Amino acid sequence: MSSASAKKAAIGLDFGTESVRALVVDLEGHELGEATDAYDHGQILDVLPGTGEKLTPDFALQHPTDWIDSAVKAVQGAVKAAGIDGEQVVGIGVDFTSCTMLPALADGTPLCLDDRFAGEKFAWPKLWKHHGAKTQTDRINEVARERGESFLSRYGGVIGLEWFFPKMLETLEEAEHIYDATDVWLEAGDWFVWQLVGGDAKELPRSTCQAGYKGMWSAEDGFPSSDYLAALHPKLENVVEEKMPGRLCPPGSCVGGLKPELAERMGLPAETPISAAIIDAHAGVPGVGAAEAGVLVMVMGTSSCHMLNSHENKTVPGVAGIVKDGILPGFYGYETGQAAVGDAFDWVRRLTGQDDFHTLTREAVELPPGSEGVWCIDWFNGCRTPLMDGRLTGQFTGLTMNHGPAHLYRAAMEASAFGVRWIVDMLKENGVPVTRYVASGGLPHHNPLLVQIYADVLGEAIEVPASKQGPALGSAILGALAAGPKAGFASAEEAVKSMTSASGETKLVEPISEKSKAYEPLYQQYRKEADRLSQQT
Repeated sequence: MSSASAKKAAIGLDFGTESVRALVVDLEGHELGEATDAYDHGQILDVLPGTGEKLTPDFALQHPTDWIDSAVKAVQGAVKAAGIDGEQVVGIGVDFTSCTMLPALADGTPLCLDDRFAGEKFAWPKLWKHHGAKTQTDRINEVARERGESFLSRYGGVIGLEWFFPKMLETLEEAEHIYDATDVWLEAGDWFVWQLVGGDAKELPRSTCQAGYKGMWSAEDGFPSSDYLAALHPKLENVVEEKMPGRLCPPGSCVGGLKPELAERMGLPAETPISAAIIDAHAGVPGVGAAEAGVLVMVMGTSSCHMLNSHENKTVPGVAGIVKDGILPGFYGYETGQAAVGDAFDWVRRLTGQDDFHTLTREAVELPPGSEGVWCIDWFNGCRTPLMDGRLTGQFTGLTMNHGPAHLYRAAMEASAFGVRWIVDMLKENGVPVTRYVASGGLPHHNPLLVQIYADVLGEAIEVPASKQGPALGSAILGALAAGPKAGFASAEEAVKSMTSASGETKLVEPISEKSKAYEPLYQQYRKEADRLSQQT
C-alpha cells in the first residue's frame, strides 16, 4: 500500500452546473486524488426529456438521477486515484449549486421520476439559473415591503429571482396540481444528503446555509411567517409546516451516516459521517483557508459568488444574504454575486465563431484598458449584486467595423471587473471592511488575464491559491468536521488551517499602477451607464 493509504482522509463532493467533482484530502491538506463525472443529461434547457416539449428560454432544469450516478462514479474514481482504502475515509462533505430545488414525495422520490408526472416540466428540479419566476419574485418583494417584513434587511432589501420561494410560488401558480402533489419542497443539496443518510422526511437534514441565503430563513426568526406567506397565496399559509419538513443543520455538523446501499456503490464504509450541505461557492471560503474577517473570496466560474466573513452586521443594498454563522461559526457571512461570468465569456466566444479562447486571449492581452472604445454591461443573465434584478439585460456599445472578437471579449471581462468593484464599494460604503482578495474556482487558473484585469480595476492585489479545488476542498474540510473525534479537530478554524496548509504556493497578482489609473474613469462611466439602464427597466 502507498504511504497515502496509511492516512485518514475526507471526501469533498462539489456539485456544479455540468458535473460533480470528488476530492480526497488527508487531514494535513494533501490532495490525494480527484475525479469528475459529467451529468448524463447536463443542463436541460431546450427539450423536456422523454416528451419532446420545447422549453422556454427562462427554463433551466436538471435530472436528479444524474446527481447520484455521477457522485458514485466520481467517488470511485477519486478513491482509486488517491490509492487509499475506502475504510480510511472519515467523513464526506457536500456542496451544491443553489438555489437548485425540487418537489418530492414523502419518501424522497422526485416528482419527475414518478410516472404520473414525468411529462410535466414543473415536476422537474429547477436549476439555480432557472428564471421563470419573474412575476412571483416581484410580488414576494412588493408584499414584503408593504408589510415591512424584517427579513428583507438581511438581503439588501431585495429577494432574488433564483431563490427558493419564488420558484415554489411559480409552480403553485403555473401548475397547481404539481404543487398539490408535492409532499416535500427542498434544495437539491439537501435532497442529495437525504439520499446519502436515508430516514424519514420529518428528519431530513436541511442546510442552514442554503436556507439562510436562499430560503429567507434565520436562526432567530425561522422562515417567513404564515401571515406573510398567506398574503402571497392562500395555499402557502402553512407550507413550512406541511411541505417543508426536516431539521435545520449547519455545515460541518454530522447529519447521519452513509446508508449501506450507497456505501457499497461508492466503495466506502457504511455509516461514514456525512456533513450537512453547503452552497458550492460558500464552500470556497474554508477551501482557500480564509478563516478570518475581511477576506473577499471570489469563487469564479459559470457565475460568480463573492463571500466575506465579517464581525459587522450591516445592511447592504443588494446583498444576496447576511447569515449569522452562515459560512463559518463566529461570523456574519455575506454573499454577493454576479449572474453571468464564465458563461458570458463563452457566449462571446461562440457568438464570434471562435473554436477556443487561445486566439481571443492572445489578442485581448494587447488591447489597452477600455478595449479601444468597446463598452459592455455584463447583465446577460440579469444582475445579482447590487441590483438583484434578473430581468436586466446586457449590452455592447461603441462598436465600429475596426473592432473584432477580442474587443468584445476584453470588454466583457472589464465589465465583470467593474461589477466586482461596484460590489466592493457597496460593502465598504456600508461599513463592512474588505481587507484581502482571494480568487478561487476554475476561472482564475484558466484565465490569468481576467484576474489581472480584476486587480487593475480594484487597485488591489489578488491571491490565487495553488489549489484549483477551493469548493471541493472546503467540502472535504466540512466532512472532516462531521467526523468529529475520528478527525480530531477541536474547531472549524483548526480544521481549515490544517487542511489548507499543504495546498502549495499562492500566486499574488499585483495591480499595474498605470492601468489602475486608466480604469478609474472607465469604472465611473460604467456606473453611470448601469444607473441609466437600470432606470429604464
